Amino acid sequence: MSESLWRDERAIEGLPIRLVIALVVGVACLSVMMSTISGIETLQVTEVDVQPHPEVTTPGEREVTVTVVDPEGAPVSGATVVAKSGTATLDSVATAETGAAGNATLSLSPSLGANQQEGTVVFDVKPPASSSYQDSRSNTDLLVVGS
Repeated sequence: MSESLWRDERAIEGLPIRLVIALVVGVACLSVMMSTISGIETLQVTEVDVQPHPEVTTPGEREVTVTVVDPEGAPVSGATVVAKSGTATLDSVATAETGAAGNATLSLSPSLGANQQEGTVVFDVKPPASSSYQDSRSNTDLLVVGS
């Protein structure tokens, strides 16, 4: 009897089609699960950016209004804006919180080094704690040009 089982090749005939069916069903199930997960709002995060006003300034004491916006351009209130030295130098780090219109006003005093014609002030955003916002990409910088 063991020799008859050894020569029997019928069991292998249906194996490839069963593997293909299992693969198709598995991919379909994975697709349904991924669309369900991506539809859950609490798992999605939204990147924020800043819009400094003015976008270009000169060295010296200045007030700069920074608007924090989401990708659609809607203002984000309750976010903390941090201004730091980039290639232009600030005396210290400046912070301010955005109001209902998404605006924060910062008093900055950027300066440029010797023989430096332009530089940047860099902004970081700490989104509101109870929101789905994040700030992981670089934001729009303030350009400082020498006179």
